[in-house]
Amino acid sequence: MGLVAMLLSLSGELVIVGSQIGSLWAGLDCAAYSKRVNGLLVLDKAAGMTSHDVVAKVRRATGESSTGHLGTLDPMATGVLPLLLGKYTRLAQYFGAMEKSYTGTIRFGFSTDTYDAEGLATSELRPVPLTVDEIRVTALGFSGVMEQTPPVFSAKKVAGVPSYKLARAGNAVPLKPARIMIHEFRIESYADGLAEFFIRVSAGGYVRSVAHDLGQLLGCGAHLASLRRTAAGPFTLDHALTLDAVADLARAGDLESHLPHPRSLLPEMPSVAGDEIAIGKLRNGLAVNLPEFSAAPLVKVFAGQRDLVAIAKRVAGTLFQPVVVLG
Repeated sequence: MGLVAMLLSLSGELVIVGSQIGSLWAGLDCAAYSKRVNGLLVLDKAAGMTSHDVVAKVRRATGESSTGHLGTLDPMATGVLPLLLGKYTRLAQYFGAMEKSYTGTIRFGFSTDTYDAEGLATSELRPVPLTVDEIRVTALGFSGVMEQTPPVFSAKKVAGVPSYKLARAGNAVPLKPARIMIHEFRIESYADGLAEFFIRVSAGGYVRSVAHDLGQLLGCGAHLASLRRTAAGPFTLDHALTLDAVADLARAGDLESHLPHPRSLLPEMPSVAGDEIAIGKLRNGLAVNLPEFSAAPLVKVFAGQRDLVAIAKRVAGTLFQPVVVLG
């Protein structure tokens, strides 16, 4: 009789595996059998993946099925993509629209239908007799509150359907301009038709549209050639892990210790620790008194330093009612 081994399946059933254990194990991701992972992961996304692809890969790498991203990042783009894992997915409602920062390059000379390098050219290639000063002067117009029309190849919905699906089907896409805020837009350098830039923009702003509109104003056409998100709200590349690093840490059972500390998340909510009796009541949906004396309407309640148990609403004084229980 061949080698026999016993494995716990994902459903918790005991599975007896015979002599084919080696070939089966080779096809499995060991992380799928690790404990649950809870927290916020700041991922450094590689190019060529949709945000949906990233979620699938993180689920596979960590074995944590409850995973979701906080906003999307175009497939072409790289950089910061925050994701919630495990019981922290219940906190998604508290992460509002986040300001974003990017670096990237704009190619002048022709426009594309997607407003980036992955689209089809929509104008003839033209000579670009521009200077960096001319581009910088025009770029000054992209500042403050603006009305911006999103690219037709985007996730903006028209009658409940993402506009990119309508555009791919050859349908007209009547997108309305949206009000955005560009906090900063700098042209860092320019050479051979390619400009390097930095931009800081409100949620809902499309850097592809900025590149396209800049090219239209300069009369030569332009599109976004590359894009890297350096920050989303408080989360920066300094906090970010690559997918390979996530997989390695998950296999070692050490991923949670490399995530942002739970008390640092949602800083507008004070952190407070509860004793064993209070934590037990919160877990059962009961109101409790907690030693938190600010006027903040919501607080994060911990058992110890890292175990986030609940988000609680102040009823009166130091009396709090749980509104989200994480367990």
